[in-house]
Amino acid sequence: MRIGLLTDGGYPYTTGESRLWCDRLVRGLARHEFDIFALSRSREQEERGLVELPPQVRRVNTAPLWTAPDHRPVGRGRTARRGHGRRERREFAAHFGRLATALCAEETAGPHDADGFAEGLYGLAALAREHGALDVELRSETAVRILEAACRAPGANRAVRAARVPDHLAFAGLLERALRPLSLDWYGDDALGAADLSHATSGGSAALPGLLAKRFCGVPLLVTEYGVQLRAQYLASRQLSAPVRALQAGFQRRLAAEVYARAELVTPGNTHARRWQERCGADRAKLRTVYPGMSADRFHAVGEGAYGGEPNTLVWVGRIEPAKDLVALLHAFAEVRRAEPAARLRLVCVPTEGAGAAGYLAHCRSLAAQLFPDEAAGAHAVGENPVSFEELGGPEAPDLAGAYAAGSVVVLSSVVEGFPLSLVEAMFCGRATVSTDTGAVVEVIGGTGLVVPPRNPRALADACVSLLRDPERRARLGAAGRARALELFTVEQNIAAFRGIYLELMSHNPVHRESADRAQAPRPFAHPAEAHVPGRWAAPTAARIPAGAAQRGPSWAAGRPLAVLLRERPDPRDRADPRDRPDPRDRADPRDRADPGERSEPRERLDIAEEGAGA
Repeated sequence: MRIGLLTDGGYPYTTGESRLWCDRLVRGLARHEFDIFALSRSREQEERGLVELPPQVRRVNTAPLWTAPDHRPVGRGRTARRGHGRRERREFAAHFGRLATALCAEETAGPHDADGFAEGLYGLAALAREHGALDVELRSETAVRILEAACRAPGANRAVRAARVPDHLAFAGLLERALRPLSLDWYGDDALGAADLSHATSGGSAALPGLLAKRFCGVPLLVTEYGVQLRAQYLASRQLSAPVRALQAGFQRRLAAEVYARAELVTPGNTHARRWQERCGADRAKLRTVYPGMSADRFHAVGEGAYGGEPNTLVWVGRIEPAKDLVALLHAFAEVRRAEPAARLRLVCVPTEGAGAAGYLAHCRSLAAQLFPDEAAGAHAVGENPVSFEELGGPEAPDLAGAYAAGSVVVLSSVVEGFPLSLVEAMFCGRATVSTDTGAVVEVIGGTGLVVPPRNPRALADACVSLLRDPERRARLGAAGRARALELFTVEQNIAAFRGIYLELMSHNPVHRESADRAQAPRPFAHPAEAHVPGRWAAPTAARIPAGAAQRGPSWAAGRPLAVLLRERPDPRDRADPRDRPDPRDRADPRDRADPGERSEPRERLDIAEEGAGA
């Protein structure tokens, strides 16, 4: 089976969110062929190069979403600076007008709104497929005027009515980047059109090539979302103006609805993502939860009890960012210290780039110094802080297994969380957990850890103290969490789930391509099983065997479709002389025969035919 894997800012680059699980999926399904179609998000990502690819990856097609239109080659050998003719510009204005009207309409406009978006999107795609790239037209004055008219039209969303020319220009630039996959040369019979299945590893721009492959080439589409793209876009657009945010939200919401409607199957990574998809209009019959697979081998030694950990130590592992709410965790630990003076807190930080992360880390260090002054055992001893900030990969925490092995309780204090990977890692290590009720935390924990409300330091502190004072309860919860993680969140279960999904989708969507070098090769699932019947059932009587079949031997009917046998059956009405037909009244009764060996001529032909078919 040939799979077209669609990625956006991840695999096969060495950085990105989908890098690890896509690499495990491709390596785990070695019997399939993979064509990778990747969108890159930055120059740094492309400069770092690609990961080492396994032999089942036939080829890699990449396209940037970060470059300016003037500095990139686009589909079918045309350049971005080549404009369209008058007729093409009229077609563009008609299609873009439908798209803009759908984006500016109220969310409760009705089904015709979705139809207008789909007609405009596929019309632009057909125009790009026939006449080249759309970037010049999408950034033209015509597009800005159409967008301005749609924002001021009756029935437009109240938020977009306040848009001004700078807002229209800003959104036109964002829309051009989002629709850039429409102009790529990925949709021919030698590219994505030759795939048996398109697998988009996220929604949004990554799923656009899958939509076009289904539209133009009939390739079925599978969409996997471990982090909902629509939610990520909402969070990323906070710095934009209110009208641009409303336009961007309208585009992403309608694109997500179209992707969910056209996909054969959608596989969310957890129930939290599934609720978002259902809210965007995804059919429940198409949704099937597939948990992300994580490697449990590196945590085996810790999980089996080789490292007991410090009984009074709490461990936090993650990226330093405001969504992790380390401020609430530090205030909660102040309450823990009042109840358990010997308690310690280790904050193991995953390296994060950006000025915002550095500023937030400095703020947390300052708060820890104020809440917990350095303590010394005596007048001549050096004091130390019960809260330590350690970087993953450093001497204190060389790897994740070592970080979790240092403590007996793992804490998660986030206010915004998708799928909590750190909790799964703690469960692999057999550690008891205390976490806040955000995202898919409750679904992952499943009763094997303590869950408290977010932004509640007192509840977080009480849960931590209860586990620090009860080692038997910690051991029970840790063992139960490890058993749950090994059952649901391993790489093996993830690969097995997608192996079954691939076969299921192909059984409903037969292979449609014709192989030039293997024209006579069998095509899996191309015909249903009942289309062929065994040879001894295909010709039980002479009526199903054409004249001369007995001389051709018993292999004439073996493996031939029943429809072919019936079509080749001779018709008695085609005989030259109607008088040659035997009279039924002249047929001898077998009971009146004196000699059992005597038979009429028609019976002899029937016996000969039966011997030839059953030999």
